[in-house]
Amino acid sequence: MRRTVPGIRLTATVAAAGCAAKIGPGDLRAALASLRQPPRDRRVLVDASTLDDAGLFAHGRGEVLVQTVDFFTPIVDDPYDYGQVAAANALSDVFAMGGRPLTALAMLCAPADGIAPEVIAAILQGGLDKVAEAGASVVGGHSIRDPELKFGYAVTGVAARKRLLLNSGARAGDRLYLTKRLGTGVLTTALKQGKLDARALKRVTKQMATLNRDAAEAALACGVRGATDVTGFSLMGHASQMADASGVTFVLRPEASWFLPGVLEFVAADVAPGGLARNRNFFRPRVDEGDVQPGIARTLYDPQTSGGLLVAVPSRRAAAFEARLAQRRVWCAPVGEVVRRTKVAVRLERPERG
Repeated sequence: MRRTVPGIRLTATVAAAGCAAKIGPGDLRAALASLRQPPRDRRVLVDASTLDDAGLFAHGRGEVLVQTVDFFTPIVDDPYDYGQVAAANALSDVFAMGGRPLTALAMLCAPADGIAPEVIAAILQGGLDKVAEAGASVVGGHSIRDPELKFGYAVTGVAARKRLLLNSGARAGDRLYLTKRLGTGVLTTALKQGKLDARALKRVTKQMATLNRDAAEAALACGVRGATDVTGFSLMGHASQMADASGVTFVLRPEASWFLPGVLEFVAADVAPGGLARNRNFFRPRVDEGDVQPGIARTLYDPQTSGGLLVAVPSRRAAAFEARLAQRRVWCAPVGEVVRRTKVAVRLERPERG
């Protein structure tokens, strides 16, 4: 049951303490490159080296464990909604690998003062309800005192070894689809600045709290082997990583309809998260932006929270994939295709007009 706590502005607590943004891709790559790795266990099928969405560990006959972790500071003001979004975001990595979540461990960091017990309860309830919706169970967790409020989950799932969705699974000739609109980073930044109206907040919250389960199940049913979820490194970042891992180039034809309402207007007014600039600085050398409208090209680097899947679908199965998503009422957009590798990971082109 939903717990409502009126008059709470969770995002204001982040602004006061200084937003704990995700570590930029450049800094993270540098840190990982410096590590002295132990000999790899042969049961580890996927680890951080491939930049996939979750780790895979061989378990039993024909199955793998899917493991991931994610948590962040408040991105919306309502505590229950914050819990829902944090859970959907953490669960997304399991779905993005073709897995089914089994268990979740909650992680909570909370200030010693200023956060009432009923607020904490509402956050936990939101997360609990979303994990249950995904068919998984919260089996425990850990909490500490911290100057900033943070919440999320470590999630364990299971997947069939022969039916995985991987960064390395895209092939030349595949068609590319996106299953949620872009712009959550921009809109939640507008919220923190007091510039987002109630209707827009409701829309972006609903999208972020929506599970990627239906999209992942549709992909698996259509024999898809290449997919990733679009999160903090943006569509351009995750598309680049997926193209690199697959040894191909993604050709994308961005349109304004890919973005949530108001996003492009906010970016034009310079309302954007700091992560957008960091993403663009790091990934732009891998991208040929061509003659795409500058405002659209820039916004493709917006860091997403609980974003949709980027799916590489064999062309002969594209119609079936679209039909399955339509049947489940999942928004999707055909965004381009996969071609043989060129000098860049991603090439942007203007949309074709009939």
